[in-house]
Amino acid sequence: MIVLVFLMFSCKKSTTVPVNSYQLAYSDSIFYINNQTTDILASPVNAKAGSFTAFPEGLVINSTTGIINVSQSEAGMRYRINFLGTDGVASTSFIVISGINFPDKYYKIESADTMALPWYNASPSIALPSGTFDENKVANNSGCAMKTTNGQINLMQSIRNGLFGNTPKNDTRKDFEVVYRLNDRSNNALNKIKILIYYYNKMSDVPATLTQTVLDHQAMTFQPNNTTVGNTIASSAAAKPRPPCIIIIGHNN
Repeated sequence: MIVLVFLMFSCKKSTTVPVNSYQLAYSDSIFYINNQTTDILASPVNAKAGSFTAFPEGLVINSTTGIINVSQSEAGMRYRINFLGTDGVASTSFIVISGINFPDKYYKIESADTMALPWYNASPSIALPSGTFDENKVANNSGCAMKTTNGQINLMQSIRNGLFGNTPKNDTRKDFEVVYRLNDRSNNALNKIKILIYYYNKMSDVPATLTQTVLDHQAMTFQPNNTTVGNTIASSAAAKPRPPCIIIIGHNN
């Protein structure tokens, strides 16, 4: 009986984790800008030799070390970081650069769809903290009715303000760089986002190139379950999700 027990234990398979397994990770999943004078850098928790890439464009990352320059990256976006080790091991991680974004969307005025709402930390479900928006009044002084307490844009009021002239002209575009501060872990540090606002009389007036841009941008809007929504991205050049496109449609027919 003693011999049998010895044989049973000697044949037991090892459950040791393979030494070449690796999970790319950073110290946090959300990084914030702040008021420090030097750039904020975020490094992989466990450095490993290999190459790093990020999707979509906007994240400033060192391709050989994986160090992220938070201060120089586009805020309000969720990024997928891909790692390929020199030993062939691959791993993926997701991080957010904290800030706001506006979803690329068509707003139909005659259907009372007139408010463009900012997303916080790449999610429509996370509550936006208090802050100040359009601090230098660049958008509001141009006619864009952005509320300075929450960043919401009243598109109907923007038209009344003359954003597109006394009578809105078909196929007109306005762009602004909005500066803002948030009462979060950024400690009210100055942040910014550029936005594009278009006006078209009807949906049929929207050019195919802009329609594809909207689809491409939507495909790069990451959801909490780490998947993407939207159609297949048309080209490598479309991997630029900024600036977001806010498209006003004046008439339903």
